[in-house]
Amino acid sequence: MHSGNSTGTTSRPEPTAAEPEVPGERPLFSAGTYELLALLVATIGMLGLCNNLLVLVLYYKFKRLRTPTNLFLVNISLSDLLVSVFGVSLTFMSCLRSRWVWDAAGCVWDGFSNSLFGIVSIMTLTVLAYERYIRVVHAKVIDFSWSWRAITYIWLYSLAWTGAPLLGWNRYTLEIHGLGCSVDWKSKDPNDTSFVLLFFLGCLVVPVGIMAYCYGHILYAVRMLRCVEDFQTVQVIKLLKYEKKVAKMCFLMISTFLICWMPYAVVSLLVTYGYSNLVTPTVAIIPSFFAKSSTAYNPVIYIFMSRKFRRCLLQLLCFRLIKFQRNVKEIPATGNDKPIRPIVMSQKAGDRPKKKVTFSSSSIIFIITNDDTQQIDDDSKHNGTKVDVIQVKPL
Repeated sequence: MHSGNSTGTTSRPEPTAAEPEVPGERPLFSAGTYELLALLVATIGMLGLCNNLLVLVLYYKFKRLRTPTNLFLVNISLSDLLVSVFGVSLTFMSCLRSRWVWDAAGCVWDGFSNSLFGIVSIMTLTVLAYERYIRVVHAKVIDFSWSWRAITYIWLYSLAWTGAPLLGWNRYTLEIHGLGCSVDWKSKDPNDTSFVLLFFLGCLVVPVGIMAYCYGHILYAVRMLRCVEDFQTVQVIKLLKYEKKVAKMCFLMISTFLICWMPYAVVSLLVTYGYSNLVTPTVAIIPSFFAKSSTAYNPVIYIFMSRKFRRCLLQLLCFRLIKFQRNVKEIPATGNDKPIRPIVMSQKAGDRPKKKVTFSSSSIIFIITNDDTQQIDDDSKHNGTKVDVIQVKPL
């Protein structure tokens, strides 16, 4: 119920059970600020929609992009596309009206959808880092069944966390800035605070820890390969450069995502642990919109850092140009249809064995020590020398 005061300077609507956190009917920002926010969120939504839709179209039209690794990129693009459609639209309409214009069900949907798709993105990036780790460090190759199982687990895990507030473990409420909804960060109820604590552990701390562990070992493996100077053939160098590029692309995606979401996580933790007096609507709205902007970045990273995506985009936009370029210079990655002969370097039996290093990318490289050597041809059987082998197996 509103009081009789019509000025709106001191009166605030009383919270109800259906809408526990409507921050007031009066605008929290100036009219110009709401217009700027509407323009900003519309730009984020359009960029996210167009960029991620472009990635899905490229993956659908070009078979050479349909790899198990790229399936994870498609999963991220799909979740970002859904955020651009569902998460941004409700906030945009509220910016135009200078307040939250949706009912309690709309608030629940906004909080649920943004949380779900955000967790799907960070968990997919985590699995992508693990996939890079097992390929580079352990020389294991994943297939489509592995990717599909991982994606299924990602969505089930994300649904478990975002479905918990719907079942009574915490709840979705309007945020301080009044333009979007999320879980109830500032509730002091033990049931709500326990959810927030485990939510941060399971959806932020643990994924970031896994990604740091994986990329630490990847960096170590790449540095180890630099020590094997005798095997730096042209073919191996190309494969190492390709793998390092893929690893850099994944690392940049992870870094960008964390940079976008960390300010929002810090603000939410401040509210959770009783420092809500420091979090004004202005302080709250900036990290929230910055987090939403993460949906537009990943496709740009794919295009700039992946030659396959870049060439497929050129072919989609200008077929004649890409046809000319492919005639001038063929992509090394597209030559994987032909088997690559093993590269053999001789070593006398009395030499000290080299340290075993394994490296895997879109091709697999094994550097085998003297203990694991094998005779490759008839000549090596007759001359009695052992060999170290770099075996390259195209996927």
